[in-house]
Amino acid sequence: MMRKVILIFALLLGAACQSTSTGVEGGVLAKGRWGGNDAGVIITDSVTHVHIGCTYGDFPAAVPVDERGRFRVSGSYLRRAYPVAMGPLLPAEFTGTINGSSMTYTVVVTDTVENEVVTLGPTTVTLGKEPRMGPCPICHTPRVRSAI
Repeated sequence: MMRKVILIFALLLGAACQSTSTGVEGGVLAKGRWGGNDAGVIITDSVTHVHIGCTYGDFPAAVPVDERGRFRVSGSYLRRAYPVAMGPLLPAEFTGTINGSSMTYTVVVTDTVENEVVTLGPTTVTLGKEPRMGPCPICHTPRVRSAI
């Protein structure tokens, strides 16, 4: 009987250890698709591609995460992306926190055309979950763009 209890405990402990997915790999945001309501993040080897509603932007691929699960990185953002993408790309900051496999993030765009600072979010996405974007499509293969 005691062996059964120990065996069951060991199996449960092993399963618990294997199921602890995290949004951080090697001190950076985990690669993959992150999805939520009207929000998505696609992280590849070459880019971190972020969507909030009908907007999107690109940030460095290896976004460092501190010991408290926080991150902050600069990149470029397109405020008018759907139905027709209209530039220019604008300077932006992508910030947030990781809690397990969930990411809560905000994008702050410095709109040099309209001479204003625009905050998008905060919004929450989950690693491995498909984004639900409503009328605005999410990019399936993000491209690396450069600011003009």
